[in-house]
Amino acid sequence: MSDNRPIKKDLLKFDLIEPVGKRVVIRKDDNRRETKSGIVLPGNHEIPTLTGRVIAISKLIENDEDFPIRQYDKVLFDPREAIPVEFDPDNKLFVVPLDKVLAIFRKSPVNNAVADEAPADSD
Repeated sequence: MSDNRPIKKDLLKFDLIEPVGKRVVIRKDDNRRETKSGIVLPGNHEIPTLTGRVIAISKLIENDEDFPIRQYDKVLFDPREAIPVEFDPDNKLFVVPLDKVLAIFRKSPVNNAVADEAPADSD
């Protein structure tokens, strides 16, 4: 005897995504509609967004020290092979192969020791 009862919608809602293999999940940044100088771009002009935040990494990447990418890193990625995932209509998640992550944005470390060791100007 099979159970033909409908499945409740609440049971089908997901709140986690874990990539498999050498992949990461990236939440893409919003597309810009205004330049830094304040010029508003027309609505039909689309600037492709290639940056985002890593929200999940696969166990394979997490356990391998050769991969420098970590959760919450801001990255530049090639969206052509990214696979869109929608939990909600306004969610902008993409599963991206690691080889399509082109760069990681990092802040340079502030090295106060170098400034302290710099010779003082002699008058």
